[in-house]
Amino acid sequence: MASERLLPTTNGTGAIMNFNSYKNWLTNFISVNNRIKNVAIWYLIFLMYATSKHSIEEASRFSGINKSQFSRYLKKFAGLAVYNLKDLSKKQAKRLAEEINNLGGGKLPWTVSVIIDATIQNRTTRHTDNAQRFNHGKGFVIGHQWTNILLMINDMVIPLPPIPFYNKEYCKKNKLEYKTEHQLVIEYIKNLDLKDYIGEHKPENIVVLADSGYDDRDIENIITEKKWKFIIALKKTRSVKSEKQHLTTPKSRGWLKIDKFFKNQRRVKFRTIRILRNSTKKKRMEFRIRQIIGYLRYVGKCQLICSEYKKRPKGRRKFLACNDLRVTGRQILIGYRMRWAIEIFHKTVKMHLGFEDVATKCFESVKAHVHWVYCAYILLHINPPKVFNYGKTTVEKKRKIREIVDSRHISRTRLKLTQSGGIDKYRDELRVALETIGSLPTPLVSGIIYI
Repeated sequence: MASERLLPTTNGTGAIMNFNSYKNWLTNFISVNNRIKNVAIWYLIFLMYATSKHSIEEASRFSGINKSQFSRYLKKFAGLAVYNLKDLSKKQAKRLAEEINNLGGGKLPWTVSVIIDATIQNRTTRHTDNAQRFNHGKGFVIGHQWTNILLMINDMVIPLPPIPFYNKEYCKKNKLEYKTEHQLVIEYIKNLDLKDYIGEHKPENIVVLADSGYDDRDIENIITEKKWKFIIALKKTRSVKSEKQHLTTPKSRGWLKIDKFFKNQRRVKFRTIRILRNSTKKKRMEFRIRQIIGYLRYVGKCQLICSEYKKRPKGRRKFLACNDLRVTGRQILIGYRMRWAIEIFHKTVKMHLGFEDVATKCFESVKAHVHWVYCAYILLHINPPKVFNYGKTTVEKKRKIREIVDSRHISRTRLKLTQSGGIDKYRDELRVALETIGSLPTPLVSGIIYI
């Protein structure tokens, strides 16, 4: 069903799929028992529906289901949400891997990228479970931290189950072992088997992209052990050494901080790299880079890159490390810029799918909500069958879902008319409605007719 192509149409507009068909289509992608299936489907549809707020109260008004059912559903079935996201991401990855291409439109030697980054789910108070004060950006924020792992296949993004960060108080209360974010990331990468997602593959075709927050020797070593490649931004304090220094100095000496290292390597000249912007307009960005093969302390031989905007020489320089020695500096730069996809993902789930619109105190409910949001993101990027002009942007897709959902009253009428004695039942229903309107006060009736 997910891989079914769009069907041709005479006018190229409109959606043939009705609301009941869309609900049945969604049922094929999630695994829940019949007792809670109705609540689960309605919650997913509500997250994908074009609305400005995605709270439990709004979900209750939208679906006609009591608020307590959604609250109980999120609190008691967090494990079910995790299972469904894992299963859905595997199905989507396998579908895309059937015709897998190199990243960057074929310009890069890798076929799959694993992108790592964290985001903060803002909360208004620290009295909720597992809420913590984080130094984020220009100030402090209160909320939950989630480390997201995305797969990029054929330049399309698939979210994997995120890593929740538990504070010490929550770990003590729930008898959990406290682990730092880096320890959680190392454990996640170690247990991540991409064979379940893309089938048989060559490890050297996998590249991990991360910013300087994940410049950690244990993370880089676990990636190397799996024979994957990485492009990671380095902290300015990270120690490196040139090939010559590595041969002529003891192992414990001769290390320099990355910024000072490039100052001492001025004989290596800057060269200009032009890269297309991530937009429909064919504009180019100009960078200048210096590229040196050296050694990253406690990791091994890598390509070291010093990059900056050509037209802003006083801007912030970025230092990159890549353990793939076969690629060029241009490919490293293009590969690292693909990391921006996770920033767009964070913006999409927060603006359009209600990532932060959860007001429950129990963290298990928050966990379930986040995983269902990611399920909704994947489902939103699968074209439903018989739906034309589904749209390219998230806003266009949500608008099309809204058209399908808003047609549910028409679908209900059609279903009733096709049943045995449906015409008589529908006639009786209309008669009761008209009698109800006739019993209302005159001003109120006039208002209803006017509306």
